[in-house]
Amino acid sequence: MITLKSPREIEKMRRSGKITAATLSMLIKAAKAGMTTRQLDALAEKSIRELGGTPTFIGYHGYPASICASVNDEVVHGIPGDRALREGDLLSIDSGTTLDGYVSDSAVTIPIGRVSAEAAQLMRVTQECLMLGIAQMQVGNHLSDIGHAVQTHAERHGYGVVRDLVGHGVGTKMHEEPQVPNYGEPGRGLVLKAGLVLAIEPMINAGTHVVRVLKDGWTVVTADGTLSAHFEHTIAVTDEGPKILTLREVNEHEDAALYRPQGEAA
Repeated sequence: MITLKSPREIEKMRRSGKITAATLSMLIKAAKAGMTTRQLDALAEKSIRELGGTPTFIGYHGYPASICASVNDEVVHGIPGDRALREGDLLSIDSGTTLDGYVSDSAVTIPIGRVSAEAAQLMRVTQECLMLGIAQMQVGNHLSDIGHAVQTHAERHGYGVVRDLVGHGVGTKMHEEPQVPNYGEPGRGLVLKAGLVLAIEPMINAGTHVVRVLKDGWTVVTADGTLSAHFEHTIAVTDEGPKILTLREVNEHEDAALYRPQGEAA
């Protein structure tokens, strides 16, 4: 069942989102070559709890950590462990916070030191996909308009859009209805209304869209071994347009620039 959130509930989710955003901002600065993903996870849990929240991911369907840490060809759901980050890696960090019963969910892909031009472009295009999808979250638009915007931009650059995993509604649970594919034809499905809160999360591969799950039952990797990037925000549909509830202060100006329709002057 799809539930619309009241302004009071959206404000609670915004407070949750500030914790998630602050934690991701800290991890972006902390992640360096030589660090293990387990060390990053410990930093994330400490941050979320000190800011008054509860790490949503811990125990979710048995998941053992506060973040998902996915490296290079790992698309999502990488379990933190003793793997040390190396110069040139791409690291996708996904995290969530529960505060006063409401969840926020966000992800970012970052470079570890200097990365290849291919990796840098994949990150840039994937973040652009996210912001173009968010721009479609207008009252009266259709749910499929979001995925169509993501798919069009990604495929224009020759990338594969993951189909086996999708975005989702967010509220008192991390995964609520509706599911939000990152692909599809425009003008179909649910008509967007004020109060709908969604996690939009393009997962874009440098190669094909095909993925597989490793033996740990969690980690999703590209089937062809190519790089993958993942960006995510929790966003509310409002009568004034989409409201990003997990916007990171360190990225605010960059995200705002991407959010402007293409061709519009600053």
